[in-house]
Amino acid sequence: MARTDASDQSVVDVPAPHEEPKGWGIAAVTVVSLAAVVVVLWGISQHANMIMPAFLALNLVIAAQPLQKSLERAGLPRWGGMIIVLLVLYLVLAALVGMLVWALWIAAEEIPQYQDKFVQLYEQTIEFLGTFGVSQEQVSSSLQGVSPGTIIGTVQNVAGQLSSAGGQLTVLVIALTFLVFDPPGITRRRAVIARQRPRLADALSSFTDGVKSYWIVSTVFGLIVAVIDVGALMILGVPLALVWGVLAFVTNYIPNIGFVLGLVPPALFALLTGGPGDALWVVVIYSAINLVMQSFIQPKFTGDAVGLTPTVTFLSLVFWSAVAGALGAILAVPLTLAVKAFLVDADPRMRWFSTFLTTPDADSKSDRRRAAKLVAAGT
Repeated sequence: MARTDASDQSVVDVPAPHEEPKGWGIAAVTVVSLAAVVVVLWGISQHANMIMPAFLALNLVIAAQPLQKSLERAGLPRWGGMIIVLLVLYLVLAALVGMLVWALWIAAEEIPQYQDKFVQLYEQTIEFLGTFGVSQEQVSSSLQGVSPGTIIGTVQNVAGQLSSAGGQLTVLVIALTFLVFDPPGITRRRAVIARQRPRLADALSSFTDGVKSYWIVSTVFGLIVAVIDVGALMILGVPLALVWGVLAFVTNYIPNIGFVLGLVPPALFALLTGGPGDALWVVVIYSAINLVMQSFIQPKFTGDAVGLTPTVTFLSLVFWSAVAGALGAILAVPLTLAVKAFLVDADPRMRWFSTFLTTPDADSKSDRRRAAKLVAAGT
């Protein structure tokens, strides 16, 4: 009788086939994870005015690390190197902000002088499109948001709202100051992470290498492209050549579409002042420079450290622009590298996902750099 009771008890303990196992299923984990991602992205978008300048400050400090290490190797005390690095970063920021303010100010003053030519080109465009069987009313309705007054008003509005960027600039300057004087604390934290989470330490090291390579190379090539563009525009006699040079330098930090953003204004002014021939020359020159510099030469310098595929770069641009606006577009690549470092590279189980984000040889090159660092540290 007891045997029967034990048998019955064992049968009762076996779950029925239709019963779900205890714990969270993969569907529940996926839903909760997606909800958490949405909440985080919403928080970033709501506080982008503080988060993005602070992240930009972190990028600038990382990019300036080679300078600080060089000063320390030259025998300068650590605190002296920190002060020099901070002053250099302040000067770089002041120069960049000064160029942008000057360019927008000049554009806001000069562009209204071309209003009559804008109107003439606008009317000619409507007449030309009307020759294809579309009534001028329909064309005017489609182009009503692209009127000359709208274009001029937009430029003047941007120039008039420079004061709104003062808050972001303040956050950037304060964050720079604290981050530059925090290397001892960062070094101690990285040592702790390296002992307890070596995989995360390697991921952070790859992130800093990628950020340094990205900003230094983008700045150098941005200056080269801007100088060549300004020279070509001056030869062609395009107005505001220096302004378009500043625009080309800034848009060089925006992957994929930055070239187009820097091309449209000078091409339009070349069309207004020199006709279709000059506009075509601007397009050809800009395209040739972009093809050679940004498609062949620049990726050779940044690809080893960054390693993101062109598709991922473009999608990251679209995504971070939607989340954080203009600064999100400029910081798209570093932001993607940060997400990759924390969520993919730091977890060995996510290594398979890295194949969708990076170029085929990016991981092998990263492993070789990591091995070389270990050898150098051992010697």
